Amino acid sequence: MALLPIFFPNFSAVSLLLLLLPSMTAAQNNITRGSSLRPLGQTTSWLSPSGDFAVGFRPLVSNSNLFLLAIWFTKAPNQAVVWAANRNTPAQAGSKLELGTDGRLVLTAPRGAEVWSTRTGGTNVTHAAMLDTGNFVLVSAESAGYAWESFREPMDTILPSQVLSLGSRLTSRLMESDYSDGRFQLRMQLDGNLSFYQSPPSCPRGTDCVLEEAYWSAGVVGRRLVFSGDGDVFFATKKGRSATLTSAESKYPPREFYHRVTLDPDGVLRHYVYQRNGTGGLWTVAASVPSDICLTGSGVCGYNSYCRPGGTTEKTNCDCLPQYSFVDPAKKYNGCKPDFAPQSCDTDGSGGDEFQIVSLPGRDFLGNDYEYLQPVNEEQCSSACLSNCFCAVAIHRGDDCWIKRLPLTKGKYHTRDPATALLKVARDPNTTVSALLPPDLTLTTGKGKKTWLLLLGTSNCLLLAAVLILTFCYYHKKLQSTRPSPESRNLGRTLRPFTYKDLQDATHGFKEELGKGAFGIVYKGLIESDSASTPIAVKRLKVLDDDDAEKEFENEVRIIAQIHHKNLVRLLGYCNEGPRRLLVYEYMSNGPLLGLLLGSSKPDWDTRVQLAFGVARGLVYLHDGCNPQIIHCDIKPQNILIDDNLTARITDFGLSKLLRADQSRTVTGIRGTRGYVAPEWFKNMPVTSKVDVYSFGVLLLEIICCRRSVEAEAGESKAVLAYWAYDCFRAGRLDLLVEDEAEPLADKSRLERLVTVALWCIQEEPSLRPTMKKVMQMLEGAVEVADPPDPSFHI
Repeated sequence: MALLPIFFPNFSAVSLLLLLLPSMTAAQNNITRGSSLRPLGQTTSWLSPSGDFAVGFRPLVSNSNLFLLAIWFTKAPNQAVVWAANRNTPAQAGSKLELGTDGRLVLTAPRGAEVWSTRTGGTNVTHAAMLDTGNFVLVSAESAGYAWESFREPMDTILPSQVLSLGSRLTSRLMESDYSDGRFQLRMQLDGNLSFYQSPPSCPRGTDCVLEEAYWSAGVVGRRLVFSGDGDVFFATKKGRSATLTSAESKYPPREFYHRVTLDPDGVLRHYVYQRNGTGGLWTVAASVPSDICLTGSGVCGYNSYCRPGGTTEKTNCDCLPQYSFVDPAKKYNGCKPDFAPQSCDTDGSGGDEFQIVSLPGRDFLGNDYEYLQPVNEEQCSSACLSNCFCAVAIHRGDDCWIKRLPLTKGKYHTRDPATALLKVARDPNTTVSALLPPDLTLTTGKGKKTWLLLLGTSNCLLLAAVLILTFCYYHKKLQSTRPSPESRNLGRTLRPFTYKDLQDATHGFKEELGKGAFGIVYKGLIESDSASTPIAVKRLKVLDDDDAEKEFENEVRIIAQIHHKNLVRLLGYCNEGPRRLLVYEYMSNGPLLGLLLGSSKPDWDTRVQLAFGVARGLVYLHDGCNPQIIHCDIKPQNILIDDNLTARITDFGLSKLLRADQSRTVTGIRGTRGYVAPEWFKNMPVTSKVDVYSFGVLLLEIICCRRSVEAEAGESKAVLAYWAYDCFRAGRLDLLVEDEAEPLADKSRLERLVTVALWCIQEEPSLRPTMKKVMQMLEGAVEVADPPDPSFHI
């Protein structure tokens, strides 16, 4: 069943209904068997004897037909909720809470289906009671204790006289106004440790996932956490001692103040007090643990944002970086997304023409490092980030420099932190960026130097002479480059040679653009013959002032001319006239895989499976059927084309590397496309064909889910598809991964196999990844597939 979030924004209609609650409550010390409550009945809640607490139905402000079965303060501001039975599954208007003849409290839906019930009860239960402590209990005739009590099943709050024993936990709400399971937990662990954890961002709601490292621990081993009637919260140790967690008795005596301790949505445990018989105002924070959540590295603010202490507000603030904005301003925990296109890895250069570095003192991000430089100064660290297409920010501290990629995680800000975040942002010629930045930020140019206004006073004669010299040098070099090299004259003897004019005519002057690659643009063309017209795709390589274009041309022609496979795009011909170098391919009518996956309607499940199999077969051929072996290095949806028969065809070998028979790996600079690049690229390690395996794993998940590998708009829990897929797999919730799509869920065994194979492919350690030949066997079910480890464990 899909889990429904609970929201409480301000709506006047339901606010009016809340005001009517006191007149629809009943003070009832003993709630006998057979008693019941209905959300819209004559009685919607039961009061404690003093009237301080009530248990019953509270309407959701977002939908007056949905209700929370809750316990709340009746006399304090906002009638603060301290417990809810159905925080993730709100009850409908026709629901009913009843103390049945079997001694259990049962919440049923309008048609009688059970929504929630007490796990204990029995015929010996005589009655239920809402106590003045805020504890809702079932009383048994045979025991001095309670058959069931709400204090044993806490939500996010504990009250005076309440105890958390070993194995108990508090789980924060998602937002102040959303009571569904949030991102933080306080656990009284079975080993006696009291620790605070954050659930992984991609953990499905309502599911126990493997938790990240605790961001706060008590540091002592104990037996229970006690909220004494005196207003102190202490940790009772196994040696009979106690360690105080919060203390408010001296300043806020419980006989004069209401007390509650709540694990808030930002991961902070706050001790709140409010004066009894008060006439207004808000709850006061008497103490909090940890004292500064921003310094713990808890990741409270989500991807691409950073945590800033709230100052006088007692709450944590989350801010976006310059040129970033919140994915959802109403749900800041989802993090931020860049408002500019990321730096392309398909172009060479330092990045200084389109991007610049903003210096952010006191900001830091934990995790997602892929390069470490030392010793370097801030200017060198800035230049390293600016020239690296995968760098989103560099953290400089002392003479250390950490290069980080998106998404940025666990951001924090503190004025005393010596670190400086060097953020890469877009250079906008129409906007003075420095005018938009906070006063503590500095703007740096493409070469890593601070921007200054320089007035030139040289003579016009010297300037004119310089221009003439540069012009002469440029045209001299261009003349030299128009002479084809002897090697290139011998290329492609088995392919059809074209003149530049042939292809210019075929493409109608290179009019219809199909796409852009690392070294050129692809255009649609048409070759006319006596019997038929053949559509073609013409890749026009960029003209460069060095040997890169020549090497790229030779590389592509030599590689593609020698391979033929039904899952690879075939090269038909070429043109090599000086600086004009073009490649002629088969035309694929259905375009790239990306357009098919993200189209208005998803391709059916069987089609997606066959597309995945086709890509895998093509890679098996490149790795094992070619001599020398071919590594593609840039497997992504844009480089998978779809033909008339919906067959997947791999294209664009511009980033390929050839391996001789006596080699198993090669060393090169970072190649490929953001989001699909294997971790070893970032570590400056020798790479093998396993880099293609990694990229295929990411692609396979995209095919399964029909989405991109990184989507900031999806929210923090789903932003990184690899993380989300693994947590859904671990939790046994692949229905969440495919968003309850019927076809793959009806083919569950194959769905599980494909997801498992993808997770093996994206392991950080290359040796753990299977070969593409083994991947093909796993996909076809020819070999058993074991459960994979967490692919992000080492990331």
